[in-house]
Amino acid sequence: MAAHRKPGRRASLGGSTARTAFTIALAGAATATAFDGTGHAEPRLTPAQVKAKVDRLYQEAETATQKYDGAKEKAQAAERRLSTLRDEAARKTEKLNSAREALGSIAAAQYRGGGLDPALQLVLSSDPDRYLDGAEFVDRVGTRQAAAVADVREQLRDIQQLRGTARVELTSLKARQAELARQKKTITGKLDAARRLLSGLSSEERARLGLDGGGTGRASRSGTEGRVGLQAPAPATAQAPDSRAAAAVQYAYSKLGSPYVWGATGPDAFDCSGLVQSAYRSAGVSLPRTTYAQIDAGRRVSRSELLPGDLVFFYSGISHVGIYIGNGQMIHAPNPSAPVRIAPIDEMPFAGATRVV
Repeated sequence: MAAHRKPGRRASLGGSTARTAFTIALAGAATATAFDGTGHAEPRLTPAQVKAKVDRLYQEAETATQKYDGAKEKAQAAERRLSTLRDEAARKTEKLNSAREALGSIAAAQYRGGGLDPALQLVLSSDPDRYLDGAEFVDRVGTRQAAAVADVREQLRDIQQLRGTARVELTSLKARQAELARQKKTITGKLDAARRLLSGLSSEERARLGLDGGGTGRASRSGTEGRVGLQAPAPATAQAPDSRAAAAVQYAYSKLGSPYVWGATGPDAFDCSGLVQSAYRSAGVSLPRTTYAQIDAGRRVSRSELLPGDLVFFYSGISHVGIYIGNGQMIHAPNPSAPVRIAPIDEMPFAGATRVV
C-alpha cells in the first residue's frame, strides 16, 4: 500500500512545484515589463501642459453645452406644443360629447317613435372607425339629423388628427430629452476631467495661469459682490450703433464677476450664449439660445467694422461668443475656471461677428 501512496505524493509535489514555477515566471514577466518601460507611471504634467489640457476640455465642454442648450430649447418648445395639442383635444372631446348627447336625445325620440335609425346607431357606437366607414347611412336621415351626424363625424376626424400630431410631438420630446441626457453626460465628464487636472496645481499656479476659479462651475455670488450697478465706460456705450446695443453693453458690465455655469442664463450665473441672450433681452431684443443660431440673428460685420454691442464668435465650430465693447476687447463668460470678465478678442480663434440691431 505504501508503494502506491509514494508515487501519489510525488505527483502532488510535482504539480505544486509546477504551479509555483509558473507563478514565479508570471511575476518575473511583470517585473520585466515594468523595467522595460511599458508599465511605468505617466510623468507629472507641467502647469503649462495642465492648462493646455484644461483649455481643450473646456472648449469641448462648451461645444457640448451649446448642443445641450439647443436640445433644451427644442425640448421646451415640444413640451409647449404637446400641451397645446392636449388642451385642444380635450376641448374638442368635450364638444364632441355634447354633440353625441344631442344625437342621443334624437335617438331616444326615434326609439320611442318606433325604432332607431341605422345612422344614429353608428354614430352612437363605441367604435368611431365603424361610424366613419358607415357614413353613407347619413343620407337616410333628415336634413337636421344629417347635419348633426356630419358635425360629429368632422369632430371625430379632428380629434384623431390631433392625437396623431400629439404622438409625433411626444416622440420628438423623448428624442430631445435623450439628447439632453447625452450632452449632459459629455459636459460633466469633460468638467470632471478638468477638475481632476486642476486639483494637481497649487492655488498660486492656478492664479498665475488664469485658472483662478478652481473649475467648480457652481453658481455663487461671491465673485459679484460689490459689482452690482457697475457702469460701462462712456465710450463703450456712446460708440454703440443704437440705444439697445448700448443697453446690452451696460448689462454685460453689470454682470462682471458673475460665475460661469453651463446652461445658465442669469441673473446670477451664465454660460457664454446665456450672457449674450440675457444682455439683449434686457434691451428688449429677443435672441436665440445658442451660438450657432445667434451668429445668424443679425447682420454680419467684419472685424474692422466692430462696434460696441456687436456679437463676436470664436472657433471653427462657432462654440463661443462674447459682446464687443471696443478697443479690441469683449465681455464674455469664459468657462468654469473664470467668471464673466473683460478679455481681448485675440484670446481665441476669431470666427466672425454679427450686429444684432
